[in-house]
Amino acid sequence: MPELRAGEALVRVDCCTVCGSDLRSLRGDRVVPMPTILGHEILGTVVDVADEPPCELQSHPVRVGDRVTWGVAASCGTCDHCQRGLPQKCRSLFKYGHEPSDRHPLSGGLAECCHLRAGTPIIKLGEELSDLEACPASCATATVAAAFRIGGSVQGRSVLIFGAGMLGLTAAAMATVQGATAVIICDLDQQRLQQARSFGASHALTWTDERDALSAGVQEATGSDGVDVVFEMSGANSVIEVSPSLLKIGGRLVLAGSVAPAGDVVFDPEQIVRRLLRIEGIHNYTPADLAAAVDFLSAHHSRFPFESLVEQTFALDDVNEAIAFAEDTRPCRVAIVPTR
Repeated sequence: MPELRAGEALVRVDCCTVCGSDLRSLRGDRVVPMPTILGHEILGTVVDVADEPPCELQSHPVRVGDRVTWGVAASCGTCDHCQRGLPQKCRSLFKYGHEPSDRHPLSGGLAECCHLRAGTPIIKLGEELSDLEACPASCATATVAAAFRIGGSVQGRSVLIFGAGMLGLTAAAMATVQGATAVIICDLDQQRLQQARSFGASHALTWTDERDALSAGVQEATGSDGVDVVFEMSGANSVIEVSPSLLKIGGRLVLAGSVAPAGDVVFDPEQIVRRLLRIEGIHNYTPADLAAAVDFLSAHHSRFPFESLVEQTFALDDVNEAIAFAEDTRPCRVAIVPTR
């Protein structure tokens, strides 16, 4: 077990959900130095703290017995990126479940314990949230909260979401809660589109390469010539290329799904300029986004079936079976629970 330094804590892992980036790492689609421990959507119970304990996001000291989740990344707080409000791009960033560390070998969720280093955003969890509801907060839900932060308020506005996976379904719920006039979700998977209705989607569109058909579907859903905001959660280049044409004048495109190299996309820059469009990307999130994600789940978990998105739970001893299940069936999430 690690010897804790100032600002550190040791957490017993109670649950870890498997994210798509974990599967990409296992397939070799993204470079991960090895050996390491994967898993970054984690929650657990604090079992030890340093003499100078860390503080959670509300500035209260973390104590043994606290049920907590934490950000996917620890940052220094002092470099130029941190000072510009981009702690997720810290010059000395450390990401849980993504990289090995001699000082912090217990740094992933697919283990019995996780060693939290100084600079980690930690948040205490209330009893109202189950493990399965709360576990994706530290990646999926917080990323969606960040996307909505840069996308601006959607109250009274129309929203189109590409991708009905964990990110897209969560985005549908957030848009609904914020009072969007139309929440349109687009995907190829008919089962996912049906599921989107229970997360607040007012309209479901089946993806097609025919731009005219997509435009007609958007027009029918909104009664207008486009939507105010597009949240791109799929990472598909074909989706990204068509998105600007589906926006109203002054619309905004938020890119969140493109987290792996996928080649170039083609835009007509004149249309971006003349139609006053704005395109912005978001990668990971800030501590405030994590707090917003947990607040959102705490307030609305009974309204939307978030727990159902974790389709099966496995013991840590059965992690290989869990990964095989995730690869074969493509569920939104599976959960790994260490054997007690």
